[in-house]
Amino acid sequence: MNALYLTLLLPLSGAVLLALITNPALAGWLNIAVCVSTLLAAVNMALGVLENGPMLTPGGMFYIDAFNVYLVALTAFVGVTTAIFSRPYMGYVLGEGWVRKGRMRLYHAMYQGFLTTMLLALTTNNLGILWVAVEGATLATVLLVSLYRTPESVEAAWKYFVLCGVGIAQALFGTVLVYFATANVLQAPDIGLHWTELRAVGAQLDPTVMSIAFVFLLVGYGTKIGLVPLHNWLPDAHSEGPTPMSAVLSGLLLNVGLYAVVRIKMLVDPALADPAWDSPQLAGHLMMGFGLLSFLVAGLFLHRQQDIKRMFSYSSIEHMGLMTFAFGIGGPLATFGALLHMTVHSLTKSAIFVTVGHATHIAGTQAIEKIRGLIKTQPHVGWGLLLGTAAIAGFPPFGVFTSEFMLLTATMESWPWLTVALLTGLAIAFAGLFRNLHPMVYGNIPEGQVPVKANMLPVAVHLLLVLWLGLSIPPFLAQWFDQATLLITGRHFL
Repeated sequence: MNALYLTLLLPLSGAVLLALITNPALAGWLNIAVCVSTLLAAVNMALGVLENGPMLTPGGMFYIDAFNVYLVALTAFVGVTTAIFSRPYMGYVLGEGWVRKGRMRLYHAMYQGFLTTMLLALTTNNLGILWVAVEGATLATVLLVSLYRTPESVEAAWKYFVLCGVGIAQALFGTVLVYFATANVLQAPDIGLHWTELRAVGAQLDPTVMSIAFVFLLVGYGTKIGLVPLHNWLPDAHSEGPTPMSAVLSGLLLNVGLYAVVRIKMLVDPALADPAWDSPQLAGHLMMGFGLLSFLVAGLFLHRQQDIKRMFSYSSIEHMGLMTFAFGIGGPLATFGALLHMTVHSLTKSAIFVTVGHATHIAGTQAIEKIRGLIKTQPHVGWGLLLGTAAIAGFPPFGVFTSEFMLLTATMESWPWLTVALLTGLAIAFAGLFRNLHPMVYGNIPEGQVPVKANMLPVAVHLLLVLWLGLSIPPFLAQWFDQATLLITGRHFL
């Protein structure tokens, strides 16, 4: 229990402390120290859940099980590696005069504030607190996206705030409908939004109300996931905000939005299982539809991008669509594959954005046409971008290939006629990535492109982990995924 409270209080305390520190160099190191402490607490909590099973705090406000515990550990881990990258990167940004010292205090405080909201969203048992935490993440990231205070970054921040604000309002209405559905089932109003209580009485909830609630919640949290056509904020936020923010946005925030949708689906499915209900698989079908649309549209948009960060942001939309589609299919194989894909995508995409940050500093621009010959200018950056892109494109033996193969197999078993659409989408996305990658890595070096001091340690660690997960999933992680699969689908995969 103490590990849970530490996991939440450490980043919160770090946000307050970092808001007071005026020395950017000291703040960078303290940011790393807070993230490492949070990771240690999260790992300790995860090991306890793995050994002793789910954990519910007194009063029922926090609940940790196999589904969210590995996401908590993943969030804390990516927070550490991104903070390690962030310290020298933001030092370079400060040295170039892109931000002032005072704004560095805002950056470090909001970095920890963002992690606090993510961890709170993952650990809370209350659907209302989940909504508040996701809204808090919106406010923290708005301040980070607009950090440079350029007209483009301010516009991107406002677009993000407005679109996600409208989306999160839909999620609030959906949450109210869920509470309304419990009014005649749970007599204690103070636990009417506790997920564990709702799960226990899921079959008794009104199917009509729950189906309407799910539509609003899918639209609301789907905005955070970046599902098409709710995705317009995501490419702008990635391209105009600091690169470390892009790494945690793609690696963490999108996962939390999808986590919220899956949690709600786990409540809706039992309610709609009544034989009298016309569409017992409504939630799954909606997720499949939005997921497949996002997957295909994002793959096509990859071909039109001229900004490297926007290109990889559309790659994130593509993969989140694929995960949403997989959770919509349901079943042990698709669910296990989706859980694995959440992990390997987070690790790979955050590594790619670290590399992209260095590549843009080498070229002095984010324009794809001006980033050339990285493997000649600075080989480890060029190789990092090449291997990261190969991994996210699904090359074997990286873990993304393994998870995508599982998702394709699950589709062939349940919806064989959709396999062609998935294969076509993968081919389109592959072509969109590599048509731009080759000249960036192997092209002729343009004038003015000079090496920079690059910290590639996070990239190496992440890609090695993704390679490891492609070759052999560790038993403890497979056990986590299997327990989460049982929780979500009611059936084991292993």
